[in-house]
Amino acid sequence: MIVNFREGDPGSIKIHQTLLEHYITIMDYPRDYEGCPLVPIEVIHHFLKSSESWLSLGQQNVLLVHSELGGWPVLAFMLAALLLDRKHFTSESRALEMVLKQAPPDKLPLVPLLSELDATASQLRYLQYGNTYERWPPADKPLKLICVIMRMIPDFNEKGGCCPAFRIYGRDRLLHLDKTPKLLFSTPRRSKNVQSYNQCINLNDDLVEETIMYRAMFNTAFIKSNTLMLSREEVDISWDKKHQFPRDFKAEIFKMNGPTPTPPSPLTPPPLPFCLPSTTIGSDCLSDNHHFL
Repeated sequence: MIVNFREGDPGSIKIHQTLLEHYITIMDYPRDYEGCPLVPIEVIHHFLKSSESWLSLGQQNVLLVHSELGGWPVLAFMLAALLLDRKHFTSESRALEMVLKQAPPDKLPLVPLLSELDATASQLRYLQYGNTYERWPPADKPLKLICVIMRMIPDFNEKGGCCPAFRIYGRDRLLHLDKTPKLLFSTPRRSKNVQSYNQCINLNDDLVEETIMYRAMFNTAFIKSNTLMLSREEVDISWDKKHQFPRDFKAEIFKMNGPTPTPPSPLTPPPLPFCLPSTTIGSDCLSDNHHFL
């Protein structure tokens, strides 16, 4: 069986049709999810069960894994998930590290060029989902985001501040047949939902160019409490920007799936909150935090 992490129409790949003519089973999977080298939970589940079923039929069965241009990071993630599922590893970080070390010498230097951000944090989060959850895959659980609080603002403009924008991507629960990710929420460039403090630049400045600060992909079914806490090591950051994040940086995502949670009292220095009015999300979600220059 051949597993291919592709982009675009499989019919456009000549080798795809050739293999089908020789009765070789091909399993096609997406190369990424909104630019993040991950795939949704149900896709991971399908890959693991299909691979396990095929390999268990006999020792003569072989699993060949192939990726198209730019697909190496998600291929490495899926192989790490398979090694954990087959109990070859118990540590998510060791499994992922071992697979990444097997990258062809000509591809290893290109990994930072395939993605603007180091996605290790989100990949480890999803490996932990599959390695620790008893009921797999979990039931879909929608929730409503209330606000996001950033503590210890990264210094991107050498003035000790930034002008942030927050975006959430995920599936629109009103579109039952369309499972492609959509932009569910975006902070307007001049928004009353963002409170600024002295350590941030003026929100009335000209907002033209923007750069991504960090990204986090998560699944709502695995969030047990009303707060998702993300440290510097738990968000995807640009390969060369980690030093600009304080060690005690935190992003606190407050949600509601029951009684309305009460955010903690501000710390010193004061945090930067984003209010997200009536933003309902479910399943696999990807949040981007940008700042304007």
